[in-house]
Amino acid sequence: MNEQSLPRQLYDLPHRRLCLAADVEQYSRLDTRAQSAVQTDLVRMLDEAASLTGLDRAAWARQPQGDLEFAVLPEATEEASVLGPFVQHLTVRLRERNTDPAVPRVRLRLAVDTGVVADAALGHAGPAPVAVARYVNAQQLRAVLATLTVADLAVIVSDRLFQDVVRSGGPGLDPAQYVRAHVQVKEFGGYGWIQVPGHTPDEVRSSMHEAPEPLPSPEGCVTSRMPLAQHVHQGAAVGRDVFGGLTVGLPLSPPPTGPEK
Repeated sequence: MNEQSLPRQLYDLPHRRLCLAADVEQYSRLDTRAQSAVQTDLVRMLDEAASLTGLDRAAWARQPQGDLEFAVLPEATEEASVLGPFVQHLTVRLRERNTDPAVPRVRLRLAVDTGVVADAALGHAGPAPVAVARYVNAQQLRAVLATLTVADLAVIVSDRLFQDVVRSGGPGLDPAQYVRAHVQVKEFGGYGWIQVPGHTPDEVRSSMHEAPEPLPSPEGCVTSRMPLAQHVHQGAAVGRDVFGGLTVGLPLSPPPTGPEK
């Protein structure tokens, strides 16, 4: 069967991709000129960190949002290179930039996850884009930057990435440097792992106490790997993706119960 004979819907199936969000801390406090300069510097630093890591930023599907960039990376992207060398290079770029007293300091929250992604009318749909948006706004991640004031970067990765990639080790990856946090933002609930380059896990753990630990989601936290059960309908993710402690999507309706006999 050649490509032209394949049903069109096969081309529209969602794929598993690496998603990343970089958000500037306290961006709204800057004036218009400073915001413009920070946006320019953020793009430059991400470009440089990617180039030094051997990643092709031109192949990233990027959705700039002022103080935040969300990106879906190509399917062939090596996840360990993003979590390790890319984070290291970005840390150096931030430190070098922030030594200039003439420009406002840039501090970043970085979130990374992998999962089902589908193109949609306003960008992308699926569990991974939703999860990344929630992780980057986790109160624990904000508390870390608020407490560790000398830090320029705080990173959170999903539980599935930690289990599948970080725990395997590799250049720039030390699982002992990550601290687990239960993230509850809006309807999203799942575990993430936080690390702050240049700071010990004890420092990170202590700073996280500034944010109250959210209660687990009503369905509890699933720590075992389970199959995917989700589809995309009219540009929105429907169903759920339960994988490595992460629960995303609409809750399933409980079966009807009759009167006890």
